[in-house]
Amino acid sequence: MSVRKGVNIEIVSIIWMVIEAAVAIGSGIIAHSLSLVAFGADSIIELIAGGVLLWRLTIEAQGASLARVKRAEKTSSWVVGIALLVLAAYIVVASIDKLVTHQGAESTYMGIGLAIAWGVIMPYLSRAKKRIGSEIASKALRADGSCSIVCAYMAWTVFAGVVLMALLGWWWIDSIAALALVYFVVKEGWEAVQEARGKEDACGCCHD
Repeated sequence: MSVRKGVNIEIVSIIWMVIEAAVAIGSGIIAHSLSLVAFGADSIIELIAGGVLLWRLTIEAQGASLARVKRAEKTSSWVVGIALLVLAAYIVVASIDKLVTHQGAESTYMGIGLAIAWGVIMPYLSRAKKRIGSEIASKALRADGSCSIVCAYMAWTVFAGVVLMALLGWWWIDSIAALALVYFVVKEGWEAVQEARGKEDACGCCHD
């Protein structure tokens, strides 16, 4: 029953990530907001990791061997880690370009609403994943809960940038907010690479 709860909470998380990525990237493109687009791109990468974790939990719920899934988790860790590091490099280059050319994002109340929703929902998902992960002794699910908290931090960073842009008209704040996301993106990417190399990590979104 507890494993089934883990499957269900991961399904909810994946559905939310799909909505989050689509709306963030779409609204980011419309508003020319690098921070929103970057957040949406990170959600897509997290979606890959969540899909592998869902597969792993589903197989456990069916009572099958986990050996094949662990190999898939390792491959996924490489893919996710490298993708996140590439995303971080893109954010840095694009942010610097926007700052040099004085390109700012447009005010978007949709962005404000989305960031608030992310900041509220992700901590709830984090607590649920950690609680269920403890019940079924799944380090992977507990670690995924930690990564959900990172997403909440990123959401509030985006929120701060969007609000300041809407209220004060600071053209440069979107690029600064995007650069602030680099810390979280690099941290997740490096941990995923370390996991793929077989080392312990603090978050390890695909770790078990």
